[in-house]
Amino acid sequence: MPSARPAARLQDVAKLAGVSAKTVSNVVNDYEHVRPETRSKVQDAIELLGYRPNVIARNLKSGRSGVIALALPELDAPYFAELAHHVVRAAMERGWTVLVDETGQIQDRAVRARERSAVAGIREHLIDGVILNPLALDETDVERYGSVPLVLLGERLSSRLADHVAIDNEAAAAEATRHLISTGRRRIAVVGAQPPPFGHSARLRLRGYRDALAEAGIRYDPTLVVEALDWRRQPGVAAVAQLLALPEPPDAVFCLNDLLALGAVRGLTDAGVRVPEDMAMVGFDDIEESRYAVPSLTTVAPDKEAIARHAVDRLARRLEHVTSPPEEITVGYTLQVRESTAT
Repeated sequence: MPSARPAARLQDVAKLAGVSAKTVSNVVNDYEHVRPETRSKVQDAIELLGYRPNVIARNLKSGRSGVIALALPELDAPYFAELAHHVVRAAMERGWTVLVDETGQIQDRAVRARERSAVAGIREHLIDGVILNPLALDETDVERYGSVPLVLLGERLSSRLADHVAIDNEAAAAEATRHLISTGRRRIAVVGAQPPPFGHSARLRLRGYRDALAEAGIRYDPTLVVEALDWRRQPGVAAVAQLLALPEPPDAVFCLNDLLALGAVRGLTDAGVRVPEDMAMVGFDDIEESRYAVPSLTTVAPDKEAIARHAVDRLARRLEHVTSPPEEITVGYTLQVRESTAT
């Protein structure tokens, strides 16, 4: 039986590429000041030899673990699952491993404690930095417990204490509402409003909805606003039952996430209400399920890949000890028009 081929060394890569060992190290560590043609030669040699950098030694030298944490409210919610997928892919490009943690829903009494644990680094000496989508955390918590580089997602906190990546929820909700108005709908309900102190995203989206109504000269009717602490399918089913019981039911529904909208479509179908003929439906998040539902769901599509990429890039800058003030990064979105609002 032939003996195993010895593992390629950095010096082997340097010899094959015709460069110095230092140059190979610079390419492996992704230093900027390497000429493109040199970088290409080194990368070709790495691939040909199957060279694998000694990550453990590199991390010991840099004082880092090579592990970051991603802390999200609900791992079984499709939006967060899809976002985690993009964060892991962006982190892999930097050679990082992602530890994914679930902090809990807003009605969970332990959610704030879990979010505090996240900003503290989860486990001492293990986590280099954290990407967190908080629901209950406030700025005092970040100041008191924060001990590792931090990037915030969502709308709970601003960028005063950490880099913050989010879409413009107010503008996106206004665009979704304008779309419903453009189809001739005038009695437009909202499902998913949430009371303080939680529901920051919900309040921003509700504000955008009201702005669009005002622009069109449509009176805001609070009886058409249905609260839902849990943005899942069942509350969507219950919400449309409540709306259909009104003396004058709506002719359109804007759900503040896709799961609510999918539940609402099911509830309307069970009640014999046709979508979109009798009632149009718009969601928010563009989860994969929305594209394959019957009817397919019109929805606001945040650029989840861009959210993940910006979050990982910002965390990398902080790990490089960049001391510039925290930044507010607004990521784009599109309105995906599908069958649930077809005229």
